[in-house]
Amino acid sequence: MALIHVPKPPENAYDPNRPISSLLKTQIEHLREAESKLPLRYRSEIYMKAIRTEGEAAKYIRDVTEAIQEAHADAERKRRPPKRKRVIEIAAAADERAERKRRPSAKRHSTKSKKARSAQRKT
Repeated sequence: MALIHVPKPPENAYDPNRPISSLLKTQIEHLREAESKLPLRYRSEIYMKAIRTEGEAAKYIRDVTEAIQEAHADAERKRRPPKRKRVIEIAAAADERAERKRRPSAKRHSTKSKKARSAQRKT
């Protein structure tokens, strides 16, 4: 693949106090339309018609872009299935319980007296 050299923009390419151009006005209008589709909690409180300089336009563009990205990230988190919780530990606990049940335990005699039991054995 051929490497394409892109020159650095000149120092005066961005002037925050310069009035906005028609290109920036159009971009702001498009972003305003996209912002209007977002839920209220993600919308910026910047009034679009009050934007007059490149610095104000840059702040508005940054705020709206971050809000759109945050809204998409939140929506993706809601769509994900919940993570499974430590299945291995639960299975290990179940195995321990089963192992306890399998161990031979001492037989417990009923409440009959020793004499009654010995009489039953003889017969």
